[in-house]
Amino acid sequence: MGILRRFRGLATVTMLAMPIFAASSPTTSDAAPAAARPQHVFIIVLENEGYDITFGRNSPAVYLKTLAQQGALLQNYYGIGHFSLDNYIAMVSGQAPNPVTQSDCQDHVDFVQTGTASDGQAIGQGCIYPPGISTLVNQLQAKQLTWKGYMEDMGNDPSREHATCGQPAKLNPDSTQQAQQGDQYAARHNPFVYFHAIVDNAPGCAAHVVNLAALAADLKDIGTTPNYAFITPNLCNDGHDQPCVDHRSDGQPSGLAAADRFLKQYVPMILASPAFKQDGLLIVTFDEADIDIADDAKETFKGDASACCREQPGPNIMPGATVFGHPDHGPGIVGPGGGRIGAVLVSPFIKPGTVSSTPYNHYALLRSIEDFFAVAYLGYAGQSGLKGFGRDIFNKPRRE
Repeated sequence: MGILRRFRGLATVTMLAMPIFAASSPTTSDAAPAAARPQHVFIIVLENEGYDITFGRNSPAVYLKTLAQQGALLQNYYGIGHFSLDNYIAMVSGQAPNPVTQSDCQDHVDFVQTGTASDGQAIGQGCIYPPGISTLVNQLQAKQLTWKGYMEDMGNDPSREHATCGQPAKLNPDSTQQAQQGDQYAARHNPFVYFHAIVDNAPGCAAHVVNLAALAADLKDIGTTPNYAFITPNLCNDGHDQPCVDHRSDGQPSGLAAADRFLKQYVPMILASPAFKQDGLLIVTFDEADIDIADDAKETFKGDASACCREQPGPNIMPGATVFGHPDHGPGIVGPGGGRIGAVLVSPFIKPGTVSSTPYNHYALLRSIEDFFAVAYLGYAGQSGLKGFGRDIFNKPRRE
Protein backbone atom coordinates (compact mmCIF):
# COMPACT_ATOMS: atom_id res chain seq x y z
CA MET A 1 0.00 0.00 0.00
CA GLY A 2 1.11 3.53 -0.58
CA ILE A 3 0.13 5.30 2.66
CA LEU A 4 0.15 4.55 6.36
CA ARG A 5 -2.30 5.81 8.92
CA ARG A 6 -3.22 4.19 12.16
CA PHE A 7 -6.65 2.56 12.44
CA ARG A 8 -7.87 2.30 16.03
CA GLY A 9 -11.07 1.86 17.95
CA LEU A 10 -11.52 -1.90 18.40
CA ALA A 11 -10.71 -3.55 21.69
CA THR A 12 -8.94 -6.88 21.78
CA VAL A 13 -11.34 -9.66 22.71
CA THR A 14 -10.50 -13.28 23.38
CA MET A 15 -12.90 -15.47 21.43
CA LEU A 16 -14.06 -18.92 22.48
CA ALA A 17 -13.61 -21.80 20.09
CA MET A 18 -16.50 -22.32 17.69
CA PRO A 19 -17.29 -25.00 15.14
CA ILE A 20 -15.58 -24.62 11.81
CA PHE A 21 -18.00 -22.99 9.40
CA ALA A 22 -19.76 -25.17 6.89
CA ALA A 23 -17.99 -25.27 3.56
CA SER A 24 -19.34 -26.33 0.21
CA SER A 25 -18.00 -29.48 -1.41
CA PRO A 26 -15.76 -29.28 -4.45
CA THR A 27 -17.09 -30.10 -7.88
CA THR A 28 -15.23 -31.15 -10.99
CA SER A 29 -17.17 -29.30 -13.70
CA ASP A 30 -14.77 -26.34 -13.86
CA ALA A 31 -11.71 -27.98 -12.37
CA ALA A 32 -8.49 -29.20 -13.94
CA PRO A 33 -8.58 -32.70 -15.43
CA ALA A 34 -8.14 -35.43 -12.83
CA ALA A 35 -4.88 -36.48 -14.47
CA ALA A 36 -3.49 -32.95 -14.07
CA ARG A 37 -3.85 -32.09 -10.41
CA PRO A 38 -0.66 -30.76 -8.84
CA GLN A 39 0.23 -32.10 -5.41
CA HIS A 40 3.07 -29.69 -4.67
CA VAL A 41 1.94 -26.07 -5.01
CA PHE A 42 4.36 -23.14 -4.65
CA ILE A 43 2.95 -19.61 -4.44
CA ILE A 44 5.07 -16.46 -4.61
CA VAL A 45 3.14 -13.26 -3.89
CA LEU A 46 4.54 -9.92 -5.04
CA GLU A 47 3.21 -6.44 -4.36
CA ASN A 48 1.21 -3.64 -5.87
CA GLU A 49 1.51 -3.76 -9.65
CA GLY A 50 -1.13 -3.75 -12.34
CA TYR A 51 -1.06 -6.05 -15.34
CA ASP A 52 -0.14 -3.38 -17.87
CA ILE A 53 2.93 -2.38 -15.85
CA THR A 54 4.16 -5.90 -15.07
CA PHE A 55 3.61 -7.42 -18.50
CA GLY A 56 3.86 -4.28 -20.63
CA ARG A 57 6.50 -3.56 -23.23
CA ASN A 58 8.66 -1.44 -20.90
CA SER A 59 8.33 -3.62 -17.81
CA PRO A 60 11.48 -4.25 -15.77
CA ALA A 61 10.09 -7.71 -14.96
CA VAL A 62 12.13 -9.31 -17.74
CA TYR A 63 12.57 -12.65 -15.98
CA LEU A 64 8.88 -12.92 -15.05
CA LYS A 65 7.84 -12.30 -18.66
CA THR A 66 10.29 -14.99 -19.76
CA LEU A 67 8.91 -17.33 -17.10
CA ALA A 68 5.41 -16.88 -18.53
CA GLN A 69 6.66 -18.38 -21.78
CA GLN A 70 7.58 -21.55 -19.86
CA GLY A 71 4.02 -22.00 -18.63
CA ALA A 72 0.76 -20.04 -18.67
CA LEU A 73 0.05 -16.33 -18.55
CA LEU A 74 -3.31 -15.51 -16.94
CA GLN A 75 -4.18 -12.19 -18.53
CA ASN A 76 -7.35 -11.57 -16.53
CA TYR A 77 -6.36 -12.44 -12.99
CA TYR A 78 -7.59 -9.93 -10.35
CA GLY A 79 -6.93 -9.00 -6.76
CA ILE A 80 -10.00 -8.91 -4.53
CA GLY A 81 -9.39 -5.70 -2.58
CA HIS A 82 -7.09 -2.94 -1.37
CA PHE A 83 -4.71 -2.58 0.38
CA SER A 84 -2.57 -5.70 1.04
CA LEU A 85 -3.79 -7.83 3.91
CA ASP A 86 -7.34 -8.52 2.76
CA ASN A 87 -5.90 -10.14 -0.37
CA TYR A 88 -3.61 -12.46 1.59
CA ILE A 89 -6.46 -13.45 3.89
CA ALA A 90 -8.69 -14.22 0.91
CA MET A 91 -6.02 -16.50 -0.60
CA VAL A 92 -5.98 -18.83 2.40
CA SER A 93 -9.50 -18.60 3.85
CA GLY A 94 -12.00 -17.14 1.38
CA GLN A 95 -12.93 -14.44 3.91
CA ALA A 96 -13.86 -11.06 2.43
CA PRO A 97 -12.42 -7.71 3.56
CA ASN A 98 -13.55 -5.65 6.51
CA PRO A 99 -12.41 -2.07 7.19
CA VAL A 100 -9.71 -3.24 9.61
CA THR A 101 -8.10 -5.77 7.27
CA GLN A 102 -8.43 -3.22 4.47
CA SER A 103 -6.32 -0.87 6.60
CA ASP A 104 -3.61 -3.56 6.85
CA CYS A 105 -4.29 -4.05 10.58
CA GLN A 106 -2.16 -1.23 11.90
CA ASP A 107 -3.08 -2.60 15.34
CA HIS A 108 -3.41 -6.36 15.79
CA VAL A 109 -6.86 -6.76 17.32
CA ASP A 110 -9.05 -9.82 17.44
CA PHE A 111 -11.88 -10.14 14.97
CA VAL A 112 -15.04 -9.60 17.02
CA GLN A 113 -17.59 -11.93 15.46
CA THR A 114 -21.30 -11.24 15.70
CA GLY A 115 -22.57 -13.96 13.39
CA THR A 116 -21.98 -16.09 10.33
CA ALA A 117 -23.47 -15.53 6.90
CA SER A 118 -24.89 -18.47 4.95
CA ASP A 119 -21.89 -18.38 2.62
CA GLY A 120 -19.43 -18.91 5.46
CA GLN A 121 -18.43 -15.28 5.87
CA ALA A 122 -17.71 -14.26 9.45
CA ILE A 123 -19.73 -11.18 10.36
CA GLY A 124 -17.84 -8.57 12.35
CA GLN A 125 -14.61 -6.60 12.26
CA GLY A 126 -11.01 -7.08 13.28
CA CYS A 127 -7.76 -8.73 12.28
CA ILE A 128 -7.23 -12.09 13.94
CA TYR A 129 -10.07 -14.46 13.13
CA PRO A 130 -11.51 -16.67 15.89
CA PRO A 131 -10.69 -20.38 16.14
CA GLY A 132 -13.81 -21.42 14.27
CA ILE A 133 -12.62 -19.83 11.03
CA SER A 134 -10.80 -22.53 9.11
CA THR A 135 -8.09 -22.00 6.52
CA LEU A 136 -6.63 -24.00 3.67
CA VAL A 137 -3.72 -25.13 5.83
CA ASN A 138 -6.08 -26.44 8.50
CA GLN A 139 -7.77 -28.44 5.77
CA LEU A 140 -4.44 -29.81 4.56
CA GLN A 141 -3.38 -30.83 8.05
CA ALA A 142 -6.66 -32.67 8.53
CA LYS A 143 -5.77 -34.76 5.46
CA GLN A 144 -2.21 -35.39 6.68
CA LEU A 145 -0.84 -33.14 3.95
CA THR A 146 2.06 -30.78 4.61
CA TRP A 147 2.44 -27.01 4.34
CA LYS A 148 4.87 -24.23 5.11
CA GLY A 149 5.01 -20.46 4.90
CA TYR A 150 8.45 -19.15 3.97
CA MET A 151 8.90 -15.52 5.05
CA GLU A 152 11.98 -13.58 4.02
CA ASP A 153 13.73 -11.70 6.86
CA MET A 154 11.32 -13.04 9.50
CA GLY A 155 13.11 -13.12 12.84
CA ASN A 156 16.10 -11.04 11.77
CA ASP A 157 15.29 -8.55 14.54
CA PRO A 158 13.52 -10.15 17.56
CA SER A 159 12.39 -6.71 18.72
CA ARG A 160 10.16 -6.51 15.63
CA GLU A 161 8.75 -10.03 15.20
CA HIS A 162 9.03 -13.61 16.40
CA ALA A 163 11.57 -15.76 14.59
CA THR A 164 9.00 -18.46 13.82
CA CYS A 165 5.29 -18.06 13.13
CA GLY A 166 6.03 -14.35 12.71
CA GLN A 167 3.66 -12.43 14.96
CA PRO A 168 4.75 -8.83 15.54
CA ALA A 169 6.63 -8.36 18.80
CA LYS A 170 4.51 -5.26 19.41
CA LEU A 171 0.87 -5.59 18.43
CA ASN A 172 -0.51 -2.10 19.03
CA PRO A 173 0.78 -0.70 16.76
CA ASP A 174 2.15 -3.51 14.65
CA SER A 175 5.94 -3.21 14.88
CA THR A 176 6.48 -4.60 11.35
CA GLN A 177 4.48 -2.07 9.36
CA GLN A 178 7.61 -0.41 8.00
CA ALA A 179 10.89 -1.95 6.94
CA GLN A 180 14.14 -1.29 8.72
CA GLN A 181 17.70 -1.98 7.64
CA GLY A 182 18.46 -5.66 7.94
CA ASP A 183 14.83 -6.66 8.56
CA GLN A 184 12.18 -5.92 5.94
CA TYR A 185 9.64 -8.52 7.06
CA ALA A 186 5.99 -7.42 7.21
CA ALA A 187 3.42 -9.42 9.17
CA ARG A 188 0.63 -8.15 6.92
CA HIS A 189 2.14 -10.23 4.11
CA ASN A 190 2.05 -13.37 6.26
CA PRO A 191 -1.60 -14.47 6.24
CA PHE A 192 -1.13 -17.27 8.77
CA VAL A 193 -0.72 -14.99 11.80
CA TYR A 194 -4.28 -13.67 11.37
CA PHE A 195 -6.06 -16.89 12.34
CA HIS A 196 -6.40 -18.29 15.85
CA ALA A 197 -6.92 -21.67 14.18
CA ILE A 198 -3.20 -21.48 13.33
CA VAL A 199 -1.47 -19.32 15.95
CA ASP A 200 -3.16 -20.86 18.98
CA ASN A 201 -1.15 -24.00 18.29
CA ALA A 202 2.15 -22.25 18.97
CA PRO A 203 4.46 -25.23 18.32
CA GLY A 204 2.60 -26.05 15.12
CA CYS A 205 2.73 -22.49 13.83
CA ALA A 206 6.42 -22.24 14.70
CA ALA A 207 7.16 -25.43 12.77
CA HIS A 208 5.20 -24.37 9.69
CA VAL A 209 5.87 -20.63 9.31
CA VAL A 210 9.62 -20.21 8.98
CA ASN A 211 12.30 -17.98 7.52
CA LEU A 212 12.79 -18.20 3.76
CA ALA A 213 16.32 -19.49 4.38
CA ALA A 214 14.79 -22.93 5.10
CA LEU A 215 13.42 -23.32 1.57
CA ALA A 216 16.60 -24.49 -0.17
CA ALA A 217 17.10 -27.46 2.12
CA ASP A 218 13.41 -28.42 2.03
CA LEU A 219 13.43 -28.51 -1.78
CA LYS A 220 16.21 -31.11 -1.99
CA ASP A 221 13.91 -34.06 -1.35
CA ILE A 222 10.27 -34.80 -2.11
CA GLY A 223 9.79 -35.98 1.45
CA THR A 224 10.80 -32.61 2.90
CA THR A 225 9.00 -30.46 0.33
CA PRO A 226 5.57 -29.37 1.57
CA ASN A 227 2.46 -30.01 -0.48
CA TYR A 228 1.68 -26.29 -0.15
CA ALA A 229 4.40 -23.65 0.07
CA PHE A 230 3.50 -19.97 0.48
CA ILE A 231 6.54 -17.76 -0.21
CA THR A 232 6.66 -14.11 0.84
CA PRO A 233 9.65 -11.94 -0.13
CA ASN A 234 10.59 -9.03 2.10
CA LEU A 235 9.33 -5.48 1.52
CA CYS A 236 12.10 -4.81 -0.97
CA ASN A 237 12.10 -8.07 -2.89
CA ASP A 238 8.30 -8.19 -3.26
CA GLY A 239 8.40 -4.86 -5.09
CA HIS A 240 6.59 -2.93 -2.36
CA ASP A 241 9.19 -0.39 -1.26
CA GLN A 242 10.73 2.22 -3.54
CA PRO A 243 13.47 2.87 -2.55
CA CYS A 244 14.34 -0.09 -0.36
CA VAL A 245 15.80 0.79 3.04
CA ASP A 246 18.87 -1.40 2.43
CA HIS A 247 19.56 0.08 -1.01
CA ARG A 248 19.00 3.80 -0.71
CA SER A 249 22.59 4.62 -1.63
CA ASP A 250 24.05 1.54 -3.33
CA GLY A 251 22.22 1.67 -6.64
CA GLN A 252 20.54 -1.71 -6.24
CA PRO A 253 17.07 -2.08 -7.80
CA SER A 254 13.81 -1.54 -5.99
CA GLY A 255 10.17 -1.91 -6.93
CA LEU A 256 9.31 -4.34 -9.72
CA ALA A 257 12.96 -4.68 -10.74
CA ALA A 258 13.84 -5.95 -7.25
CA ALA A 259 10.95 -8.42 -7.37
CA ASP A 260 12.17 -9.71 -10.72
CA ARG A 261 15.66 -10.18 -9.31
CA PHE A 262 14.18 -12.20 -6.42
CA LEU A 263 12.31 -14.44 -8.86
CA LYS A 264 15.45 -15.00 -10.90
CA GLN A 265 17.18 -16.25 -7.76
CA TYR A 266 14.46 -18.48 -6.28
CA VAL A 267 12.33 -19.75 -9.14
CA PRO A 268 15.04 -21.91 -10.76
CA MET A 269 15.56 -23.55 -7.38
CA ILE A 270 11.87 -24.48 -7.25
CA LEU A 271 11.68 -25.64 -10.87
CA ALA A 272 14.70 -27.90 -10.37
CA SER A 273 13.29 -29.57 -7.25
CA PRO A 274 12.21 -33.23 -7.39
CA ALA A 275 8.74 -32.39 -6.05
CA PHE A 276 8.07 -29.79 -8.73
CA LYS A 277 9.27 -32.11 -11.48
CA GLN A 278 7.00 -34.86 -10.18
CA ASP A 279 3.68 -33.03 -9.81
CA GLY A 280 4.37 -29.39 -9.07
CA LEU A 281 2.76 -26.05 -9.79
CA LEU A 282 4.40 -22.65 -9.36
CA ILE A 283 2.11 -19.62 -9.12
CA VAL A 284 3.54 -16.10 -9.25
CA THR A 285 1.07 -13.28 -8.75
CA PHE A 286 0.56 -9.98 -6.96
CA ASP A 287 -1.67 -9.03 -4.07
CA GLU A 288 -3.31 -6.05 -5.82
CA ALA A 289 -2.91 -3.44 -8.52
CA ASP A 290 -1.44 -0.18 -7.32
CA ILE A 291 -3.68 2.60 -6.03
CA ASP A 292 -3.00 5.94 -4.41
CA ILE A 293 -5.48 7.65 -2.10
CA ALA A 294 -4.66 11.06 -0.63
CA ASP A 295 -5.79 11.68 2.93
CA ASP A 296 -7.23 15.10 2.28
CA ALA A 297 -9.39 14.68 -0.82
CA LYS A 298 -11.31 11.68 -2.02
CA GLU A 299 -11.13 12.84 -5.63
CA THR A 300 -7.34 12.35 -5.77
CA PHE A 301 -7.69 8.58 -6.13
CA LYS A 302 -5.83 6.98 -8.97
CA GLY A 303 -5.27 3.35 -9.82
CA ASP A 304 -7.26 0.19 -10.45
CA ALA A 305 -10.02 -1.05 -8.16
CA SER A 306 -11.77 -3.23 -10.74
CA ALA A 307 -13.00 -6.76 -10.07
CA CYS A 308 -14.00 -9.89 -11.91
CA CYS A 309 -15.91 -13.07 -11.43
CA ARG A 310 -18.99 -11.46 -9.84
CA GLU A 311 -16.96 -10.78 -6.69
CA GLN A 312 -19.16 -10.20 -3.64
CA PRO A 313 -18.35 -7.36 -1.21
CA GLY A 314 -19.02 -9.45 1.89
CA PRO A 315 -21.14 -8.55 4.90
CA ASN A 316 -18.63 -6.32 6.71
CA ILE A 317 -18.26 -3.29 4.45
CA MET A 318 -21.10 -1.03 5.52
CA PRO A 319 -22.24 2.41 4.34
CA GLY A 320 -20.43 5.07 6.32
CA ALA A 321 -17.33 3.00 7.02
CA THR A 322 -13.97 4.58 6.26
CA VAL A 323 -10.46 3.30 5.58
CA PHE A 324 -7.59 5.73 6.18
CA GLY A 325 -10.19 8.47 6.28
CA HIS A 326 -11.60 7.59 2.87
CA PRO A 327 -15.24 6.44 2.41
CA ASP A 328 -15.32 2.70 1.91
CA HIS A 329 -17.23 1.87 -1.28
CA GLY A 330 -16.28 -1.78 -1.58
CA PRO A 331 -13.42 -4.27 -1.26
CA GLY A 332 -11.27 -1.93 -3.36
CA ILE A 333 -12.19 1.01 -1.06
CA VAL A 334 -13.04 3.16 -4.09
CA GLY A 335 -14.30 0.28 -6.18
CA PRO A 336 -15.39 -3.35 -6.18
CA GLY A 337 -12.03 -5.15 -6.27
CA GLY A 338 -8.26 -5.18 -6.21
CA GLY A 339 -7.63 -4.55 -9.88
CA ARG A 340 -6.20 -6.57 -12.75
CA ILE A 341 -2.80 -7.98 -11.84
CA GLY A 342 -2.19 -11.10 -13.92
CA ALA A 343 -0.51 -14.32 -12.86
CA VAL A 344 2.05 -16.76 -14.20
CA LEU A 345 1.66 -20.51 -13.68
CA VAL A 346 4.36 -23.07 -14.49
CA SER A 347 3.86 -26.82 -14.16
CA PRO A 348 4.62 -30.13 -15.87
CA PHE A 349 0.84 -30.12 -16.53
CA ILE A 350 0.97 -26.87 -18.55
CA LYS A 351 2.16 -26.45 -22.12
CA PRO A 352 4.75 -23.69 -22.45
CA GLY A 353 3.38 -20.55 -24.06
CA THR A 354 -0.19 -21.05 -22.82
CA VAL A 355 -2.23 -17.85 -22.56
CA SER A 356 -5.58 -17.77 -20.76
CA SER A 357 -8.08 -14.93 -20.98
CA THR A 358 -10.48 -16.57 -18.49
CA PRO A 359 -11.22 -14.27 -15.52
CA TYR A 360 -9.82 -15.46 -12.19
CA ASN A 361 -9.18 -13.87 -8.79
CA HIS A 362 -7.72 -14.82 -5.39
CA TYR A 363 -10.90 -16.68 -4.43
CA ALA A 364 -10.54 -18.72 -7.62
CA LEU A 365 -6.94 -19.43 -6.64
CA LEU A 366 -8.08 -20.84 -3.30
CA ARG A 367 -10.84 -22.83 -4.99
CA SER A 368 -8.32 -24.32 -7.41
CA ILE A 369 -5.96 -25.47 -4.67
CA GLU A 370 -8.88 -26.96 -2.76
CA ASP A 371 -9.75 -28.86 -5.94
CA PHE A 372 -6.19 -30.17 -6.24
CA PHE A 373 -6.29 -31.57 -2.72
CA ALA A 374 -9.97 -32.57 -2.73
CA VAL A 375 -11.07 -30.48 0.23
CA ALA A 376 -14.20 -28.39 0.69
CA TYR A 377 -14.46 -24.79 -0.49
CA LEU A 378 -14.04 -22.14 2.18
CA GLY A 379 -15.84 -18.79 2.16
CA TYR A 380 -16.06 -17.14 -1.23
CA ALA A 381 -14.03 -19.93 -2.84
CA GLY A 382 -17.43 -21.65 -2.86
CA GLN A 383 -19.23 -18.77 -4.58
CA SER A 384 -21.76 -20.03 -7.09
CA GLY A 385 -20.43 -19.78 -10.63
CA LEU A 386 -16.80 -19.17 -9.64
CA LYS A 387 -14.38 -21.13 -11.80
CA GLY A 388 -11.18 -22.73 -10.62
CA PHE A 389 -8.18 -23.15 -12.87
CA GLY A 390 -9.28 -25.51 -15.60
CA ARG A 391 -8.44 -26.95 -18.98
CA ASP A 392 -7.56 -23.53 -20.37
CA ILE A 393 -4.44 -23.80 -18.18
CA PHE A 394 -3.86 -27.47 -17.42
CA ASN A 395 -3.57 -28.66 -21.00
CA LYS A 396 -0.73 -31.18 -20.71
CA PRO A 397 -1.86 -34.13 -18.54
CA ARG A 398 0.98 -36.27 -17.22
CA ARG A 399 0.86 -39.94 -18.10
CA GLU A 400 1.53 -42.54 -15.41
